[in-house]
Amino acid sequence: MDFEAIRKSLEENNCINLNFDVPNVLADSEDADLARKVYEDAGCVLSPKTTFTPYNLLLDLTPSEEDLLKNMHHKQRYNIRYAEKKGVVVKEESGSKAFDIFYDLAMKTADRQGFYMHPRDYYKKLWEILGLAGIAHILVGYFNGEPLASWMFFDYDGVLYYPYGGSSPKHSNLQASTLIGWKGMLLGKRLGCRTMDLWGACEDPDDKNDPEWGFTNFKKKFGAKHVKYISSYDLVLNTIMYETFNVANKARWTLLKMKKKVF
Repeated sequence: MDFEAIRKSLEENNCINLNFDVPNVLADSEDADLARKVYEDAGCVLSPKTTFTPYNLLLDLTPSEEDLLKNMHHKQRYNIRYAEKKGVVVKEESGSKAFDIFYDLAMKTADRQGFYMHPRDYYKKLWEILGLAGIAHILVGYFNGEPLASWMFFDYDGVLYYPYGGSSPKHSNLQASTLIGWKGMLLGKRLGCRTMDLWGACEDPDDKNDPEWGFTNFKKKFGAKHVKYISSYDLVLNTIMYETFNVANKARWTLLKMKKKVF
């Protein structure tokens, strides 16, 4: 990584800092110490806050379909078969129809569960640009023609990423999301992916008191491995503005959490 060129570009664009948010290096890997040294030698400091959790779930897609099912929690296998038996159908959709279904379900889920989403235009641009490039894919689970769940996937460099999704509260017993997860695994295999990145987990997958345990447990039941990445780093160019931003950002998140509790 050419930090001199990066620093020059940042200075030319009057940037305060560059955030390396949760670098894609496993904390227990042979590369971890080297990666930390690279950032520290370049003058980077540990970030006071990360956007993404340093904990994740990774799923090996190289086994056969039969073995992938065997590696799942028995309840997950049951729910997949149950969804199919009850008539849930998963389709890969395209164009504006796919995006509209996905965003509607994602928004409903965010409102229901109280988490934050980017503006609609953010997801739309992702879909339009990465969809045209053949990187983004949207799967939708239907029951009697009604969309019950939708996930957006990114296929890049041998990895299938599952960053975004949503579901309807209707017919939740039909396990449409579980079936989409399985169909997503099969999509990844067809695309030649070796790994499925399930995009985030709680710190301890056995801690049922963690507010993020529910979705962590759901994803882990697909047979995924719980991992931790090295810490995030910031390359700081303007120390005063950087510290001011961090104070303001901390206050912003405090207010957002208070707002969620009120509304």
